[in-house]
Amino acid sequence: MTNVLASAERRCLVWLARRMPAGVNSDHLTVLALFAMLMTGISYFAARLNRFALLMAIVWLAVNWFGDSLDGTLARVRRQQRPRYGFYVDHVVDCIGTLFLLAGLALSGYMNPLVAASVLVAYLLLSIEVYLATYCLTVFRMSFWGLGPTELRLVLASGTVAALFNPTIEILGDEYRLFDVGGTVATAGLLVTLIISIGRNVCSLYRDEGPALSHVDGRPR
Repeated sequence: MTNVLASAERRCLVWLARRMPAGVNSDHLTVLALFAMLMTGISYFAARLNRFALLMAIVWLAVNWFGDSLDGTLARVRRQQRPRYGFYVDHVVDCIGTLFLLAGLALSGYMNPLVAASVLVAYLLLSIEVYLATYCLTVFRMSFWGLGPTELRLVLASGTVAALFNPTIEILGDEYRLFDVGGTVATAGLLVTLIISIGRNVCSLYRDEGPALSHVDGRPR
């Protein structure tokens, strides 16, 4: 984790984990994180009828941070780590939660469904690349360009507050939906990160393993 808030966030999470009731375990927090993301999507959808539902979306984003960020920390503090189980469940939940979030935005009227779909596709492509890199290089990156999940939640929450007062933004004399602009920028950022990450990891693996050699039957090893 190389994101801007990583150090302060880590201290905060450890403080919370040490005060968590004994009856609460990391699985409970993971389920809470997924439920919170579902409610975030529902809140964005509800904003179609009442814009103040955007405030509830921010609240549920905070709940999602609490569950998603604290589950692993709680397991480590209590020395109850289950590395493979935790990695698998946590990131399946992340992908499903992102689907809930972007589906809610797509149905909210604040973001074009095609823009929401493009963000989702770019996110899933980068996730696949990160998970493959974790398997091949045994290094899991949770942040890029100083941004991690927490910073992205803060950016989304800030955009949501702005959309509550004015859901559009003017660019070169034309008006666009704020979330469409943000979604387009997010898609571009994710795709650029994907391309750079692929290039870096391919070069690293090539240096480690060298060019492919052939068997006597001509098939690559």
